[in-house]
Amino acid sequence: QAQVQESGGGLVQAGGSLRLSCAASERTFTRSVMGWFRQAPGKEREFVAAINRHGGSSLYADSVKGRFTISRDNAKNTVTLQMNSLKPEDTAVYYCAAADVAIGGYAFDDSYARRNVYDDWGQGTQVTVSS
Repeated sequence: QAQVQESGGGLVQAGGSLRLSCAASERTFTRSVMGWFRQAPGKEREFVAAINRHGGSSLYADSVKGRFTISRDNAKNTVTLQMNSLKPEDTAVYYCAAADVAIGGYAFDDSYARRNVYDDWGQGTQVTVSS
């Protein structure tokens, strides 16, 4: 059974907004840095954003800085990716992932932009931005 599950993808015009959500089990959520990755057709899965366990620090890929915002609600075990000013190049399957800090490290740093730090992945949700 998947420990994380995304929702909220869809089709939007360029310049529009979408909000992705990810729910995780309490056991997974409380011990994990939460991240979002995306994979476009024919491309490797790439880092989008991550947020530390307490929600006070976040990391972003340069391509989404200033447009996307990651946040988490520790009472509801959910993490959200608010995507504004969407571009056609943002089209991809978006994945939510959890990284146990006991394995990935308690320091929240650039290592959490690496895929291999994350050990629980959702099924992905499609985001399509039309021009």
